[in-house]
Amino acid sequence: MSSKKKKNAALYEKLRAATNSNAMNKTSIIVDASKYIGELKKKVDRLNQEIGTSSAPQNSLPAQVTVQTLEKGFLINVFSEKNCPGLLVSILEAFDELGLDVLDARASCEDNFQLEAIGGDQNQGHDAQVVKHAVLQAILNWNEGS
Repeated sequence: MSSKKKKNAALYEKLRAATNSNAMNKTSIIVDASKYIGELKKKVDRLNQEIGTSSAPQNSLPAQVTVQTLEKGFLINVFSEKNCPGLLVSILEAFDELGLDVLDARASCEDNFQLEAIGGDQNQGHDAQVVKHAVLQAILNWNEGS
């Protein structure tokens, strides 16, 4: 068997193993791999929808969120054009679940909702995306409950 054939055979065997395919011929292995990739794409889309990063615009949410990384924590800004009773509590609970200490905060809940908070990361292991995801999830949970 030539070196090229051995490499191809090894490649198909790896592909067959990665996709849990029981197929023995190359065409069937590729078909199984295509199906597997399609399943993975669906899973990614579903997970993106769950964390609020789908292709849907963020303004479909009742609030907009930005998170910036600071030296030892994060600057979190949340804004909504409408008053959102109970949203502040939901966001602070999300901070608590992440282990973020609120070091400084300004909040306005009268005509609209605004929160600017500096959160210190106790665990020193989160990044801005994790914090933003947690805040967005808190907003989604609050929105579903209200």
